[in-house]
Amino acid sequence: MPAQAFPEGFIWGTATAAHQVDGGTWNNDWWAWEHTPRSPCVEPSGDAIDHWNRWPADLELLAGLGFGSYRFSLEWSRIEPEEGEFSKAALDHYRALCARCRELGMQPVVTFHHFTSPRWVAAQDGWANPVTAERFARFCARAASELGDLMAAACTINEPNVVAFYGYRGGAFPPGERSSERRHQANHVFIEGHRRAVEAICAAAPGVPVGLTLSMTDYQAVDGGEERVEKLREPMEDVFLHATEGDDFLGVQVYTRMLVGPDGPTAYPPGARTTLMGYEFYPQALEACLRRAWQVTAGEVPLLVTENGIGTADDAERIEYVSAALDGVLACLADGIDVRGYTYWSAFDNFEWAFGYRPTFGLIAVDRSTQERIPKPSASWLGQIAAGNSV
Repeated sequence: MPAQAFPEGFIWGTATAAHQVDGGTWNNDWWAWEHTPRSPCVEPSGDAIDHWNRWPADLELLAGLGFGSYRFSLEWSRIEPEEGEFSKAALDHYRALCARCRELGMQPVVTFHHFTSPRWVAAQDGWANPVTAERFARFCARAASELGDLMAAACTINEPNVVAFYGYRGGAFPPGERSSERRHQANHVFIEGHRRAVEAICAAAPGVPVGLTLSMTDYQAVDGGEERVEKLREPMEDVFLHATEGDDFLGVQVYTRMLVGPDGPTAYPPGARTTLMGYEFYPQALEACLRRAWQVTAGEVPLLVTENGIGTADDAERIEYVSAALDGVLACLADGIDVRGYTYWSAFDNFEWAFGYRPTFGLIAVDRSTQERIPKPSASWLGQIAAGNSV
């Protein structure tokens, strides 16, 4: 097939999150949750892949593969281990990481909150407490003032809809609650936290694009499930999509679809392929969600794919999945949808929250007994696409 080019300046990257790769992030709510007997976590994160110490070599590996950006997260509990007490050493660490990205020709895309909160925040009712929005904005102001001259883009909160749902309604994330009312309260606080964070980062780091990243699913109604789809979307996606008005971009993060009947989610079709996470192999979901995000935001907020990928032990299946997903991005671009980049999740096999280390999303495998990095064929394949800006 002939090569299909992406627009000039299209951003190609990979991503990680601090708790999933750094190791030793014991001062946050997730570390506590992993060690809570009632939690569904299959194993603790432990040393993870020791990215906290091995980041210089990791960055050189990613840059050498051809990627032009690296999205990573700040660990709030390292930077502000107790309320109002900031660690210069932690801030210096992230500043060095940003600077090295720049030296290697990669744009540092910084996420200020990726699922984890300091223990002192969790002890004061976490994201159900309206004061958390103020505290988060203060943290963002401090961190952005240290990193602002190096950041290429800032993501305020990673998938607040997921944290609110699984933490306060689904019981799978800390604090492990199962209350619709508390979930809606957390949604409200996350939205307020995002708006305050945008203001704080823009003031501390003028000129740096700022946006939210949102987990989206291709909800498909079956057997008269249209009304139920709308009920699911409103608190899971729409309240957050509407909260992005005026932002510099929206990070769209997509993995699969969900079939919904009148009574809620239904089973996948017989014989459907599934991933190591248990959900359906369905790369077409990315195109559908990009189109919906563009529609709901009235085409006023540029889109970035800040996460898309697959947990699989078969690397050929990874290439198949991403190839189909990129076809969807090209189709969106052809229709005038402003998609400015694609970030694969994730750079490395890492700690996948309650699932532990079993689902392998990485372009790069890690032997955790030695911490050796082993690039998979998909890493070179996608790196070549990134370097050439075309498929």
